[in-house]
Amino acid sequence: MANELGYGQPMGGIAQTAFVVEDLRAAIDHWVTNCKAGPFFVLEHFLVPGQTYRGEESRADITIAMGFAGHMLIELIQPLDDNPSVYRETIRHRGYGFHHFGMACADVNAASREYQARGYQEAFRAAVPTGGEVVYLDNGSGPQWGFIELLPVTRGMDETFTRFWRASLDWDGTEPVRSFI
Repeated sequence: MANELGYGQPMGGIAQTAFVVEDLRAAIDHWVTNCKAGPFFVLEHFLVPGQTYRGEESRADITIAMGFAGHMLIELIQPLDDNPSVYRETIRHRGYGFHHFGMACADVNAASREYQARGYQEAFRAAVPTGGEVVYLDNGSGPQWGFIELLPVTRGMDETFTRFWRASLDWDGTEPVRSFI
């Protein structure tokens, strides 16, 4: 595995910054207009079988959008229901805004064990369309200060996110919202 992802972020380091938002389209507009980030790639209704929240089956449905500001992948997450989730925890605790940092991992399960040895617990786990599973970790301050997400660096993940990054290079502002697929 390379030491750097195709979009310039380091393996084992922060590869993504995520925010929970009330209105995905308004959030995209904010990032495009005020931060010159984009375009954003939207994945509607991310609710997969087998996802867990705090050790129980999760039924929380979200829509996500991903776009770049330089080499930083920005993820916007809009909860679509009131089912219990790491997103609802944050909203209840302090409202909308920063949610987590995504860490690029060659082996999510091994990284999760390392974090757990330092006092973290798995708060959420779900399969992702780019391969593997993501794991959100909480050391007791997740809703207050933000969670850590372990991102599985698969070929599909690196290719997909690098494609999003390439779309941001010299982007002229057209088509700010695009399909994830």
